[in-house]
Amino acid sequence: MTEPRIDTAGSTDLGTPAGSEPDAALAAACLFHGLADSSRVAILRHLLLGEHNVRRLTEHLGLAQSTVSTHLACLRDCGLVTSRPVGRSSVFRVTEPALVMSLFSAAEQLLAATGDAVVLCPDTGAAATR
Repeated sequence: MTEPRIDTAGSTDLGTPAGSEPDAALAAACLFHGLADSSRVAILRHLLLGEHNVRRLTEHLGLAQSTVSTHLACLRDCGLVTSRPVGRSSVFRVTEPALVMSLFSAAEQLLAATGDAVVLCPDTGAAATR
């Protein structure tokens, strides 16, 4: 793997200012950490279909209410979902649906290209997350 080029204007070929690679890496790691739970990914994917309240998400995903609420709080804190009050409950939606769809699409392409390597990885794969 090659390192990103730094041009004379001081930015990398990834569009990141040269002095902020650690900041960009930290932000990306935080984003991926927020997406590192399969329940959060399932909730996000379901919210891409439209707005839902906690009750509907629990019904559709077969998760406990407390689990859905906890994961929605994490996704909201990460800026990935927002909510609005409707009656006595809140309705949640994806903040940037087109960007989240692009991220999921890129992830699916990368997974297709690497096969089962990520699932079989002893440090981060399916066996490590149990």
